[in-house]
Amino acid sequence: MRQNPSFTMTDVAELRRILDENPWMTLVSQGPDGLVASHYAVLLDEDRDDLTVVGHVGRPDDAIHGLGQHELLVIAQGPHGYISPQWYLPGPDVPTWNYVAVHLSGIPEILTPEENLRVLERLVARFESALPRPRLMWQPPNDEEFVRRLERGTVGFRLTPTKVAAKRKLSQNKPDATVDEVIVQLEAGSPYADPRLAGEMRRAHETLRAARGAQVRLNGPGEASPAPSTRPEEEL
Repeated sequence: MRQNPSFTMTDVAELRRILDENPWMTLVSQGPDGLVASHYAVLLDEDRDDLTVVGHVGRPDDAIHGLGQHELLVIAQGPHGYISPQWYLPGPDVPTWNYVAVHLSGIPEILTPEENLRVLERLVARFESALPRPRLMWQPPNDEEFVRRLERGTVGFRLTPTKVAAKRKLSQNKPDATVDEVIVQLEAGSPYADPRLAGEMRRAHETLRAARGAQVRLNGPGEASPAPSTRPEEEL
């Protein structure tokens, strides 16, 4: 993913939040017949405080990915959506797509059967816990034989990324008034309403505005921050 300094994410706590809130991820690797992609739920490694993730694939998918043999790319897609130029200040402008994405890559480590079982158990608990009566992996009618057969049909992995590319393109290059209007449209007023995307924009711009305020306090009121760019190429 090409980086743009205006949109790059580097804060580990923020990256972990995006990964935790968007666990349905895309796994991409180079197979013998070309690129292959699969889609699975992936979780942060609860024993680490970095960007290490754990997950699994079915054995048929492992046959085409060859986990542990070469580099794996894991893509987490956060909130995203269409942004109309009708929501901008008057003047020529282009539509765009706002989004948050995190790319992690490296050679994954293959989990032992017991490690894989723990990850599968945690995965089920993560999503069942939202239900009024969670049905956990070891709960009847599942028995140990069934659960272990389930584990044998999967390959668990742990990926500690050696490369990270993260991007939060949320109209940081637009004037504050435009940003506020986009957030209003995303929160309620538009056919493209998306409260999660609006929340990400609000979060990003509160951080950006706080940084600008700190810069003004540091430099004094005579030193204005650079105006946001409105060049079409900055929409990429």
